[in-house]
Parts: sequence; structure tokens; C-alpha cells
Amino acid sequence: MKQTAADFNIDYLPHQPENRKVQIGCIGSGFIMRDCQIPAYRLAGLNPVAVASRNEANAREVAKRFRMTAYSSYSQLLKDESISVIDIAVPPDIQLGVIRDVVKHSHIRGVLAQKPLGMNYAEAVEIVNLCEEAGITLVVNQNMRYDQSIRACKSLLDQNMLGEPVFATMDMRAIPHWMPWQQRLGWVTLRIMSIHHIDAFRFWFGDPVRIFASFRSDPRTEKKFTHADGICTYILEYENGLRATSWDDVWTGPALEGAEPDIGINWRVEGTEGLAKGTLGWPSYPRKTPSTLDFTTTQKPGSWHQPRWKEAWFPDAFAGPMCELLISLETSQPANLNGRDNLKTMALVEACYLSAKEHRAVELAEIIEG
Repeated sequence: MKQTAADFNIDYLPHQPENRKVQIGCIGSGFIMRDCQIPAYRLAGLNPVAVASRNEANAREVAKRFRMTAYSSYSQLLKDESISVIDIAVPPDIQLGVIRDVVKHSHIRGVLAQKPLGMNYAEAVEIVNLCEEAGITLVVNQNMRYDQSIRACKSLLDQNMLGEPVFATMDMRAIPHWMPWQQRLGWVTLRIMSIHHIDAFRFWFGDPVRIFASFRSDPRTEKKFTHADGICTYILEYENGLRATSWDDVWTGPALEGAEPDIGINWRVEGTEGLAKGTLGWPSYPRKTPSTLDFTTTQKPGSWHQPRWKEAWFPDAFAGPMCELLISLETSQPANLNGRDNLKTMALVEACYLSAKEHRAVELAEIIEG
């Protein structure tokens, strides 16, 4: 018989707000907004009602597709006092300027901002402070926390099904679709993909004491533009002895140059009482491929357990951060993905750059207090 998450009381889906009719205004009309966030909101019964972007034609196309209102500019959208929640999906070097405008409008109660939260840790701090001073609830769209296998593993950890975590790994061998703005910023992997994995480790295990990182350029992308963070490896060191490591390989061999591809993302968590391992279905996009979880535990001995589900990271998981924001507005309780907490993810990313540059481990406190 096929096993499901319900057979093990695994909490793998977003919790739902009581009021799903809160009107959401969307700033940005690119891939993430058009193909992931708005479709996920509609599937979850949420209420995106308006869209604006730098390219008015794109905004109108998205509005027509999803039966929304298109505004000629985000400034016009922000004047609509019926919209109390803003979803921002713009390039990182534009995000701070948009949020500076958003906080001037007293009817805005909540903001969902893309990761990375600005260009660097300093900008992230400014964004968080701006929202707090304006009384706006800020949630960061670290949507990999809502990949079903990542969330399911967190549920196993919370139930102590794996015991004390000992060692955790992520192995990404995938070729992302790079956004045009990455070339002007000189970014490839760390702030785009690795930030998801670092944040997932924080979601599972909390904050490490330090991180050590090493990079090399991606042979394929370096032909297009100069960058430092092509292929990234890093180790998170925890005070209790836990080690978590990831290798984020966006080269994966000459798969686009004629060799056979070997592409996928795998993760593994070993504990004193169990082992969990999984796959992320994202590299198969646009084919909808659910992520997977297999686990074994001394508490249910004798076999591997393999719960399965129909939902997939792209696009279903993208509803999770928005649901968190709406629930936070309803309850006045901080969301797990609140902006203040996300500063630690941003700090670890910054620590990776410093570690790779200076060939040493960098403590989280060095960035936060530095």
C-alpha cells in the first residue's frame, strides 16, 4: 500500500490563514511572480488582485491571464487603499528602493519580499528596520522551507524521530535558468541557490556557530560574465558537534555541451535514532515533479518508510510564505520567515563570501556584530 504523509503524522503543507480574501498587490511580473507565486496563491485560495512592474506590457499580460488589475506603475498600485499586503518580486538591487516607497503608505500592513533581502547584509538590515518603524509585518520568501520534503524532514526532527542530528548534507547537481540581472550584479550561485540550502539548514537545526566556504567559477557561465561564486561548497559548524555541508554544483559536467546529463538534488540527515534522505523535484521544471522523502528510525524499525504526496515545490510551495504572512497579520505572532530572523540567513551568506576570500571559517557573530 502506498504510504502518505498522513500515515506518519507528517506536517508537510502550509498552515492556512482564516481569511484568504485579503487583497494582495503584486510588484513584478517576471517568472517567479507569473509562473510560481500567483498560480500558487490561486491554488491555495488566496487573493492576488493587482499587479504592476517596470514593463507595463508584461504586467497587463499577467493581469489578463489571472483576471487581475494592472497598474501602470507600482506607485499607482501603492495608492490603492483596498490593498493591504504587497508581494515584491523584483531584482535585489531594486528591492530596497521599492520598500522605501512601500513604507510611506500607512494602509500597507504586510510585505512579502524576495530572497536575497537586498544586495547584502547591510541592505537587509535597512529593509527590516524600515518595515519595523512603519509597523509593517515583513516576511521573506525563502520558499524552499516549503518544499514538501524539506518541511516533512522538519516534522520528523520536531517529533524526535531521528534523535539528535549528527550529520547533514545537500548535493545539488543542476543547471539553473539564470536571470538577466545576475550578469550586471556578477552573481551566480551563492545568493541565488545556496541561500536556499543555508536557510533550510537553519530551518532544520537552528543557527550554526560558524561557516567555512570555498568557491570556484562555473566554466560555462564564466564565458558570459565574471563571477566568484559559481560552484560553491560550505560547511556549517554547530556548537553541539553537528556538521551540515552542501556542494552546489551548477556546472554538473558538460551536460549542455553534448555529454549525458546527471542532474538532481539530494539531501540526507543522519541522527542518533534515524536517517532521512530526500530528493528535490525542482530540476525537472516545468514538468511537475514532487520531491520525495525516505526515512528509517529505531522508533519504527524494520523497513524504510516512503511517504509520498502530489504537491511539488514549483509552484505549490510558493503559497507557504504568503500564508505565513497572512497568519502573522491575523495573530500578531511573528512568522517563522520574519525579516528579523532572515538577517541570520543573510549574515551566513555574507560570511561565505568572506570565508572564501580569506580562506578561513567565519563566525555568524562576526557578521551580525561586526
